[in-house]
Amino acid sequence: MKTVITLFLSITIAFSFAQTIPSAEVQIKTALLACPDESKEKAMIYGYTPEGKWVVLRQGSNEMVCLADDPAQPGLNVSCYHKSLEAFMARGRELRKEKKTFQEIFTIREQEAKSGKLIMPKQPATLFVYSADKEKYNPATGEVHDGYLRSVVYIPYATAESTGLPTKPVGPGLPWIMDPGTHRAHIMIDPPRK
Repeated sequence: MKTVITLFLSITIAFSFAQTIPSAEVQIKTALLACPDESKEKAMIYGYTPEGKWVVLRQGSNEMVCLADDPAQPGLNVSCYHKSLEAFMARGRELRKEKKTFQEIFTIREQEAKSGKLIMPKQPATLFVYSADKEKYNPATGEVHDGYLRSVVYIPYATAESTGLPTKPVGPGLPWIMDPGTHRAHIMIDPPRK
């Protein structure tokens, strides 16, 4: 009897989880909201199967890699980045899966980048993030209203001195450098919100 109940609960949980994951088409549609128009047609896209497995939803043949929204989180948050960031991003996903904290992930990747185990891009590489509040996103259709697009340019080990950028925001939409002097140094560009 205990085995039957366990099996029923497993099936129920799996079915419930499957119900929360948008179709592959919706995941692709929304992931591409973060991608520059000229790169959308050939960008690679990661997302989820109905069972919640992380997979490639669409193979790509250009410089961009896009990530579908995590259905376990409220609202919409999708991103696209230059393929030279793939090792950095993939390592972050692995460490989050291991339940590492933000600081642990930062420290591990910093050590691995310094040792050469984690290969960081040699040139600036861009990440675009598109987000929307829960009430402005319909996961069944992929329709989004009043989304917000921000961009980041990774320049590992850059500093305020090497770029001339401030280390904190000085005005709406103006660039600044975050995590200067580290593997994760990046220029933040946050347009004013509507």
